[in-house]
Amino acid sequence: MLRRLRETGPVLLVPLAWTFATAAHLELLATRTVLIGHVVMAALLFAFAALSWQDMQAHPVLRAWLAVIVVGFGVTLVGAYALATGSDPTLTGGTVLGWMLIPALALLYTGQVLPREERAWAYTVGGALSGLGAVVFLFGRPLVALALVGVGQTLGILVAVVKY
Repeated sequence: MLRRLRETGPVLLVPLAWTFATAAHLELLATRTVLIGHVVMAALLFAFAALSWQDMQAHPVLRAWLAVIVVGFGVTLVGAYALATGSDPTLTGGTVLGWMLIPALALLYTGQVLPREERAWAYTVGGALSGLGAVVFLFGRPLVALALVGVGQTLGILVAVVKY
């Protein structure tokens, strides 16, 4: 049961995270709620990494995604710190940007490593959308950026869950 949850849960959690980030950007959520979200996300990332560490050593793509989870854990902790202390908004923006770029790189890598018959194109498209979203974010269009990243990363995780 736990293994199945680890294998399929991200297909719900990825779009949920980007929906949550969009709601936070629209100021529909209180800072405390966003902080709690970061703490919950950090706990989930830590648990996922701890429970999946051994399994994710089996393939270069899985190792890349384990790196995303581990680095993402740190990025999420930075975001939680920024929210808890009321730090400069640049730090929270950097957290969002980190979660745009780190998975974008892993999606592009996945698209290059996997054979064509394993829908490698979908990972490449997902990575490109996520990377484009990061650029759009830097140019001050956060809602467009969040939509691009949400679609790109959801595409990648959806294909991974359906295919594997």
